[in-house]
Amino acid sequence: MTTVEKIKAIEDEMAKTQKNKATSFHLGQLKAKLAKLRRELISDSTSAGGGGGAGFDVARTGVATVGFVGFPSVGKSTLLSKLTGTHSEAAAYEFTTLTTVPGVIKYKGAKIQMLDLPGIIEGAKDGRGRGRQVIAVARSVNLLFLVLDVNKPLHHKQIIEHELEGVGVRINKQPPNIVIQKKERGGVNITTTVPLTHLDNDEIRAVMGEYKINSANIAFRCDATVDDLIDTIESKNRRYIPAVYVLNKIDSFSVQELELLYKIPDAIPISSANGWNLDDLLELMWKKLNLVRVYTKPKGKLPDFEEPVVLRNDRCTVEDFCNSIHKSLVSDFKSAFVYGTSVKHSPQVVGLSHELEDEDVITILKK
Repeated sequence: MTTVEKIKAIEDEMAKTQKNKATSFHLGQLKAKLAKLRRELISDSTSAGGGGGAGFDVARTGVATVGFVGFPSVGKSTLLSKLTGTHSEAAAYEFTTLTTVPGVIKYKGAKIQMLDLPGIIEGAKDGRGRGRQVIAVARSVNLLFLVLDVNKPLHHKQIIEHELEGVGVRINKQPPNIVIQKKERGGVNITTTVPLTHLDNDEIRAVMGEYKINSANIAFRCDATVDDLIDTIESKNRRYIPAVYVLNKIDSFSVQELELLYKIPDAIPISSANGWNLDDLLELMWKKLNLVRVYTKPKGKLPDFEEPVVLRNDRCTVEDFCNSIHKSLVSDFKSAFVYGTSVKHSPQVVGLSHELEDEDVITILKK
């Protein structure tokens, strides 16, 4: 049997197995086996060329990358053209885009790359169409635009989420707060800080046994599910990516219907053809990317507000700022003056470990 056939067999068995106390061990085992097979598919798609081969590997530019994922003919190519000025073939028939089409937008001083990916279809995670190549690129971006046609059933949203979940992409989620420490002997010891209402000891034993982890300390600091436990074990193969649901073609909707669309979490209704509401889309993009702009102020001169140094929020200390300009700045560093919200008074003398915030101004003093 091929890997895809093995996956199908396990999914069929899980579908016909009723969940109860007597079957929890078996279902936990099946879920762990399924996750391991899914990992094989991910490895196959990435080892076949990283981003999926010819037409999919794109040189990365800018401080962040946004990937457009959606069904064929939902308006991804038109949206890329409107936002970046890049021409991406657009037509009223399916599968117009057959390769990754890159574009760059400069927003709030930051250069952000945008990738228009070919239309995804159901079964993409199992290799249907060019699904594995599309998903391999989608796994590597900093933000996903999940582009949906609001005139079609919103179960398309569920299908895309299911396809991405199947290859280890977790949308708008944080890693589960579970700590596993392997040890040489002593069996599996479980501690919890909150009651586990979705997971029992049989499932935990089944999962740990399937991964041949016979001795470990497991600390559950959240009300975890069996999927959360597997995600923790498979953490190297999981990608936690923020996403925006781009609800396109709202020009055919009434005002009352638009008000309902705004209530969908992480969603922005737009019309790519008419260029409607793109400002709100970009604003949400900026919020989701969590970027930090730092302006430089040479000693004795005015700050440069035209070209900020843009850092990711998980790397925005003064040391990160110095390294982004030139590594020699760290070895020559004496101190820094910082103006802005990250300090109690402006200016304030800080060291390399000081964490910068958006729109701070900095002056570096060398030894």
